[in-house]
Amino acid sequence: MLVIWITGTLWSGKWSIMDYLIHNYWFTHFSFRVFLVEKMKQKWREINRDMMKKMADSLREKFGPGYAAEELYEQAKAGWQNAVLESIRAVGEVTSLKAKGNFYLFAVDADPSVRYDRIRLRNNETDHVSYDKFISDEQREFANEDPTQGNIQKCMQLADFHFDNNGTLEQLQQQVDEVMNRIKKKW
Repeated sequence: MLVIWITGTLWSGKWSIMDYLIHNYWFTHFSFRVFLVEKMKQKWREINRDMMKKMADSLREKFGPGYAAEELYEQAKAGWQNAVLESIRAVGEVTSLKAKGNFYLFAVDADPSVRYDRIRLRNNETDHVSYDKFISDEQREFANEDPTQGNIQKCMQLADFHFDNNGTLEQLQQQVDEVMNRIKKKW
């Protein structure tokens, strides 16, 4: 079983890479977002980015920095299928999965203005934010040293492969194909 987890800046294309892996490489999807929303429904009614961050931080604090990654990994392992998971934000999650040996971390990034334009088109329930809020949310999760908090910057530094998503979807998919060919040679 091969596990790919995707990290990256907010709205940088994690979902696009995941979707491509599902439809072109037959990966099974396990979502950190769905995992959090299910946990949130047990405690809170309101579901938004701020509440999702609070839930993720709370779970890491209560059960350990790699808790959610371990839970999703176990779900993936139960199916013995190649799995793609999005979106890893905490160093403890990366460390936990790197110890498994069958794990690759992908990091994706794009310029902030490009990402903000894309989220406005996506129209998800957590996407209705101003540009200032968008930047503020990212800064809050970008370089936090607390292991129970997100640190996207460090996670991206730990990635095995990096993707630039400032171009077209086809250009991003071509980058994924190149990386998957490299992984297949190792696997």
